[in-house]
Amino acid sequence: MNPDITTSRKAAKKTFGYISSSNLVIIAYATAFFPRVLMMLKFPSAVNFLHFAAVPFACAAVLIKAKSKDKKQLANSMALLGSLWLLLTISFASALLNDVGIINVILSFLMWTEPFLLILAIVSIPMSLEVFAQFRRWILGFAFFNVGFSLIQKFILKWDTCGCSPGGWGDGDAIKGVFINQGSGHVVSASVCATVGIYFYINAKDRPMWQRILVLLVGISNIIWSQANQVVVVMAGGFAILSLVNMKDLVKALSYLIGFIVFGIVFAWAIYNVPGLETFQTWIRPEIYGPEGEATKLKFSGIRFTLEHFHSPLNWWLGLGPGHTVDRLGGWMLKDFSDLLNPLGATRSPIGEQVWSFMGSSWLGGGSSFFAPFFGWAAIWGDLGFLGLGAYLYVCWITWSRICPDDLSKYLMLTVAINGLIFTQMQEPGYMLFIASLIGLRWQELRVLNVG
Repeated sequence: MNPDITTSRKAAKKTFGYISSSNLVIIAYATAFFPRVLMMLKFPSAVNFLHFAAVPFACAAVLIKAKSKDKKQLANSMALLGSLWLLLTISFASALLNDVGIINVILSFLMWTEPFLLILAIVSIPMSLEVFAQFRRWILGFAFFNVGFSLIQKFILKWDTCGCSPGGWGDGDAIKGVFINQGSGHVVSASVCATVGIYFYINAKDRPMWQRILVLLVGISNIIWSQANQVVVVMAGGFAILSLVNMKDLVKALSYLIGFIVFGIVFAWAIYNVPGLETFQTWIRPEIYGPEGEATKLKFSGIRFTLEHFHSPLNWWLGLGPGHTVDRLGGWMLKDFSDLLNPLGATRSPIGEQVWSFMGSSWLGGGSSFFAPFFGWAAIWGDLGFLGLGAYLYVCWITWSRICPDDLSKYLMLTVAINGLIFTQMQEPGYMLFIASLIGLRWQELRVLNVG
């Protein structure tokens, strides 16, 4: 048994005021997971910004009082903190080059790094087995609440067919779980449902197999109910890449490869034979993917508009400034919350409006977000340049190499990376903090059980 675990019970119970470190992290996570539910209960829209204060505060509070003697735990925390500091430095350099408002820098940095701050907080807590079990119950409980709420919306409230859903969404777009009245809420909810299903199936080895399979099927089936087709691509793509990563272990790689091939064959059959999956057929159109194809032109229009606004060779290295290109800030947040952010000195560029205009003129623009020109990796490069992109990848590498102890954690990170090629999920707080919490949970689990 790790000697630090023996003393961690007392350390974990020390409180910041009257709230323990683990509970403080749970509260911070909840502020990002449930704001849409709170807005439905008539809370002001400013509740959407609460997590920007709660998550850094929780992380800082944990770090200030952390007294772990585990050298590996300390080294991991310091490495992750150092990589985040590098990204923040580049963000300020980009802001200076492009005369960007300080509020842009703060919000952009937090939107990109909140998940890593949460991971940093989780791995810095010297959890005992009791504290870990309680922490896991809360994190998984939130996710299962989303699954249950999605089931209620589908089978009891019938929001997909009644025409009475909040915001007037119809069909699968109305099945949003706790992410109510959020444009891509159905995708976020489906991602959370599928992820918790996979996590529970792999990790809940103390539960009966039938129960694990049931949770897996319910979680994945939400993809069909909400018509979140891209989630299938993300999940399958993560599995395929993981099989390549494991090529050194021939047996494991072969098992993953066979599983992926079987899935591909079954899924190809299901697209044409299973009700609810026929929407995937709209993607099977080779003519839209060529150099002059509509999908290609639409997907990369954001990058093209970004390049047109470069005014210095330094823009290649430092971008056009935080929130000035195709991330969530530049795409809609700075506009939608202008009454709140403009008095704080927020700055905007015309790129977001240009991209929206181009989307409006494209016959594919109103379709799946799979073709959206607003997507994570393009946004990081557009806002912060190659230096910012490199710094963000360094943060990811530190997390991958030091804090992802097994294939499950690595798989979760790969799904995030693939999402970054599709839409702005990498800046979606509810989804990203959920993934971060699972990675932190897995690290703590192996540490507490002295397996990793």
